Amino acid sequence: MRTAGDILKQKGIQFNYIKQNENVLNAIGLLKSKNISYLIVTDDNNKYIGIFSERDYAHKVILEHRQSATTRVSDIMATDLVNASPEDSTSKLMLLMNNSKARYIPVFDAGKFIGVITMHDLMREAMADYEEGRKNLEAHQIEFLKANNQ
Repeated sequence: MRTAGDILKQKGIQFNYIKQNENVLNAIGLLKSKNISYLIVTDDNNKYIGIFSERDYAHKVILEHRQSATTRVSDIMATDLVNASPEDSTSKLMLLMNNSKARYIPVFDAGKFIGVITMHDLMREAMADYEEGRKNLEAHQIEFLKANNQ
């Protein structure tokens, strides 16, 4: 079974970072221009401190009638997300995500931030597992039919 580390290696280096003091309008513009749903929020020392997502914007700016140009990313970002280690299996990640109702899981290796696993990453993993299982079942069925037709 694949792990968080495997998924992050496959995804490659992530470039979707934003500083905590940026305004939400800039963050939303960045999401749109890169066609992504979240940004990794860093402090002034480029250290991970949270995740800013479209959902944060909808729930904490639009629905609360705040101003995008004057609200800072740090005011609405998610900071209390469950996190994972690179060794965590996709099954464990799915359980973490489901139990915490999170869409993003930050991954840390010995306390150092190394990336984010998303709901979409896990969906792709589940689909790949399903396809592999389907192919294996087909191969066994073909072998069974060949063995019984002789």
